[in-house]
Amino acid sequence: MATTVIQIGNSDDKLTQAQWAHFFKRVDNAVRSRASQIHFSGTSHPSAEWQNAAWIFEIEETPSLRLYDEMKVFCEMFNQDSIAWTEGKTIFATRPTSLALDGTTVAEN
Repeated sequence: MATTVIQIGNSDDKLTQAQWAHFFKRVDNAVRSRASQIHFSGTSHPSAEWQNAAWIFEIEETPSLRLYDEMKVFCEMFNQDSIAWTEGKTIFATRPTSLALDGTTVAEN
């Protein structure tokens, strides 16, 4: 399973507010229908000069391929040059087992 980030924007003002809202809803619905788990979704501040949105989620391989294809269709539908897609494996940095919760070193036997 991959962790994926999708980012969309309207920094070139190609979309009216109504078109942006429709574009956002289409991407949001597509992500929510295919993702195994969504870790984050959000948008730029309402007073920001440009509109942006991002989703961070986990997705299986087959739904990922379908979602990627949907994003290409949305580029065409909403006159977008691209939709940013970042995909990778999530790893977790953990504390060494020789440290106690309070940060002191535990004697190893």
